[in-house]
Amino acid sequence: MDATRVVERVRVTAGDRQVASHVGLHLLGEIADRTGLAFEYSAAVGFVGEGPPVHDRGRLLAQVAVMLAGGGVCISDMAALRDQPDLFGAVASDPTIWRVFQGIDERALDGLRLARAEARRAVWATTADAPATTVLDVDSTLIEVHSANKEGAASHYKGGYGFHPMLCFADHSGEALAGMLRPGNATANSGADQLAVVDAAIASLPPERQAGHAPGDDPGDVVHAMVVRADSAGAVKAFVDGLVERNIEFSVYGRVSDGLCAAIAAVPESAWRKAIRADGEERHAGEVAELDLELPGWPPGTRAICRREEPHQGAALRLWDVNGYRHQVTLTNSAGDPLELELRQRLHARVENWIKALRDTGLDRMPFTSFAANQAWFELVLAGSDLLAWLRTVCLDGDLARAEPKTLRYRFLHTAGRIIRKARRIILRLPEHWRWAGDLVHAYQRLDLLDT
Repeated sequence: MDATRVVERVRVTAGDRQVASHVGLHLLGEIADRTGLAFEYSAAVGFVGEGPPVHDRGRLLAQVAVMLAGGGVCISDMAALRDQPDLFGAVASDPTIWRVFQGIDERALDGLRLARAEARRAVWATTADAPATTVLDVDSTLIEVHSANKEGAASHYKGGYGFHPMLCFADHSGEALAGMLRPGNATANSGADQLAVVDAAIASLPPERQAGHAPGDDPGDVVHAMVVRADSAGAVKAFVDGLVERNIEFSVYGRVSDGLCAAIAAVPESAWRKAIRADGEERHAGEVAELDLELPGWPPGTRAICRREEPHQGAALRLWDVNGYRHQVTLTNSAGDPLELELRQRLHARVENWIKALRDTGLDRMPFTSFAANQAWFELVLAGSDLLAWLRTVCLDGDLARAEPKTLRYRFLHTAGRIIRKARRIILRLPEHWRWAGDLVHAYQRLDLLDT
């Protein structure tokens, strides 16, 4: 019988004061300190009172971002940090944290966004991962709430109730550059909201990345080319014209129209070429051809690039599915090989992974009644996601550098260790048998990159 047991028999007791859990969150806190995030937060959120606060506001908010990055979903989850003062120092009580969020107004929220931008510049200055061309992905998502008392929540087009935030990500790293918390009835194809989140994302980039991308800037001022990708919700005149005005190339999926349908039908069979993968090799399915047509109302130089595929077994055909194929059209003003431009737009699908990661980092919880407080929570969700992205960029290699939040937590952030006090120093000793202990030690060593 014992041979079939899943685990060994043990006696369980409590009372050890040297073992710490979730020690990887301390590493995220170090990143927040060395990038200046906590310091900048302190400047953004002041304290109004008779004397100095017991808990620095910037430290408090940075600790909340660390908690969210570690998988916490509500303020009471701050207990995981509060109960380990050797690693995290003094952590405010739940009521104190609650009051701080209730006191964040629009001005303080702008300060939090600026603080995160300053921290991002510190990270980007130490890494060489950012490509020469800045590629931004814009998309929206729905957040369901289960209370009618949430200010700003509304019914949405899928029949639910909640919020409908607009988001913008950096493609190469998955960083959540900017986000707008909107009511559930806000539309996905609002050109004004899409431009607003792109402008906020640009403002969060290093200065050389921003150069030449303000409305009306001279194209000669551009230092780094920029491309904004979106799905068919981005095929909006106000959005596309605004990008062109900012010297930004666009790449969006087109919507069904008679002109595009006729152009697809007119493509000769010999014009279709095999689609390619990210490594440049031919894709197992899909063919690409550039359509010969003019698009009234679209900026000069707009191109229409179509990919066709055979639908998978059991799939229902749609309006553009003719001659047994499914078609998807990319509209862009970029120069280059249609195969490469179609691949670039196809990679926009990665934005779904970034949104999924945000959902795993507190996005699905809006704990406050006040819309302003939920906006601040939303901003810290983005900050927690950035901490994970910076951890992967600066400190990790191999599979861990590509890991999703849940994997990072299981292997890395939720590691246990032993606290040892020696010569007035605190030493964190990791278990020898833990497979990823060496990676965690190496990650701490690489933190020195942020001090250069």
